[in-house]
Amino acid sequence: MFIEVDSLLASLYYRLQNLEKDVKDFEADFDTGLYSVISLRIIEIELTEISSLLLKLNQTSHNKKALLDNLTPQMQTMADKLEEIKQFDRMHVVKRQQESKRLKRSLKECEVKLEATPAPVTTPAPGNCPFGRLLNITGPNSFMVTQYSTSYPYGAWGMDPKPAPGKEDRHWLVILTTSNVFGNYIRMYSSHSDLVAAKQVEDITVTSSATTTNSIMGPGSVIYNNAYYYNCYSSSRVCRFDLTYKNISTMELPGAGSSNSFPYCQPSSCFLYTDIDLATDESGLWVIYTSKAKFGNVILSRLDAHNLTLLQTWYTSLQKKIITNAFMACGVLYATRFIDSSYDEVFYSFDTTTGVERSNLAFPFRKMSTNIQHLNYNPRNRMLYVYNDAYILSYQAVFG
Repeated sequence: MFIEVDSLLASLYYRLQNLEKDVKDFEADFDTGLYSVISLRIIEIELTEISSLLLKLNQTSHNKKALLDNLTPQMQTMADKLEEIKQFDRMHVVKRQQESKRLKRSLKECEVKLEATPAPVTTPAPGNCPFGRLLNITGPNSFMVTQYSTSYPYGAWGMDPKPAPGKEDRHWLVILTTSNVFGNYIRMYSSHSDLVAAKQVEDITVTSSATTTNSIMGPGSVIYNNAYYYNCYSSSRVCRFDLTYKNISTMELPGAGSSNSFPYCQPSSCFLYTDIDLATDESGLWVIYTSKAKFGNVILSRLDAHNLTLLQTWYTSLQKKIITNAFMACGVLYATRFIDSSYDEVFYSFDTTTGVERSNLAFPFRKMSTNIQHLNYNPRNRMLYVYNDAYILSYQAVFG
């Protein structure tokens, strides 16, 4: 009970911080004279989530009742003010700037009061994580449609967790241009701002066409230590494309399902060619997959990134087809499931150090569209990179 309460308080604290950031973004729209419907919607969602957390806390906690009794009406006041703002059209929203500033001050007061409560109970860090367990996922911190617009709903993007010198800010984007399944080049941007502006672009060709030996198949790819790792065309092999020397090496995943045998799925459909999913974390390079021999339960293997060999393999009881995606962080496998068209949720974890599986996590995060084709964690900035029906989004993984 106490751990649950402290976990809820930690989630509430981070939600309040995220809401403060959203309010600042909204004020930035005021400063430029623009009315942002998206900004209003984000604030509205955050208030709903905070109200839900307060309700859960009221049901579980008696010690902090005085604090909750104080915070709950403040949240309701903020919601009421937001509703007033929404009644004004684009030309009149700027008149409510002062209300927004008062809202911000109220948020700050809430945070100060929450920080004054006892610290959450600490538990041993999972896996090899020096900064604790995963507490929450906040964001999206950034979101946009790629320069290809919505023409290509399947792809992947991110940053190299172990970049070459001088390439620390480089972002990469892979679009599956053929049948939403196959591709043959990587688009590089020197920075995130260049990605947003679609400038300073470098296209790196991996193979001569999108449907040939060792071309890219499926969205489960990553870049790690200046090499691109992906599922090789029409096979259960993993390919490694060296970004410096432009050569390809491969390895076979024994018995691995491929070509839509065991994809990620949501209740109404599955995601094309997501059988073999590469991942990165503090430990290096991983591959998430399954096989008929394991009856479709998720298999997790750590790879030698340079020699492309299997270092160690773990077997879970999690059915791959019931999850929408998965990622690694600090030696722990996390899996997501479909909630609705606006939300997915991290609900499962497997700790490679202890072998402990949990399926009672509840870290919902909002999407811009229904389906998530690619999800990967970058240990360098503790960000999650998501490809979501042609939207590219980033989220902050919160540990503690």
